[in-house]
Amino acid sequence: ISEICDSVGVTATAIRQRLVRLQGQGFVSRVMVRSGRGRPHFVYQVSESGLKQLGENYSDLALILWQEMQSIEEPVLRDRVVRRVRESMVQRYGRTDRSRPLTDRLRQLQASLVDRGFDIEIDDSGSLPILRENSCPYQELASSDEGICGLEQEVFGEVLGTKVTLTKCCRDGHHCCEFQPAR
Repeated sequence: ISEICDSVGVTATAIRQRLVRLQGQGFVSRVMVRSGRGRPHFVYQVSESGLKQLGENYSDLALILWQEMQSIEEPVLRDRVVRRVRESMVQRYGRTDRSRPLTDRLRQLQASLVDRGFDIEIDDSGSLPILRENSCPYQELASSDEGICGLEQEVFGEVLGTKVTLTKCCRDGHHCCEFQPAR
């Protein structure tokens, strides 16, 4: 709420009233986030219904295309199509400079994803940094087929030039997806 207040220049009360109204209409959802010690905080995000109202409902098309790809009966052809999709995603996000430290490569990937509308942050408080997607960009698709989560994990690994492990996933009830690269 404070971030919205700062960017819009209205009071916290006005923001809360508008968010409650948008929640009532089903356009915004409120999610409790626990991170470390202390009290949890709440994050507001545009709901699926809200995204549809914004005219950015690509999930239907993505779901249909993914299902059609997975239904290709010939394994060699299906694998080739999935590989080409993975390669296209890697090209789109851009390979990182492997000579740079892992944290720099993560920041480069983060910038590329943020430019494409992803809500991404890097948590480097632990022994290994974590790339955190605060909202799943493939929620509906992932709920019907976990293969998209594996594809995204592979894409991030190729972009970063290291093995990446999906340690938390929205599909499993977590509030975010977390990807942890190996050193």
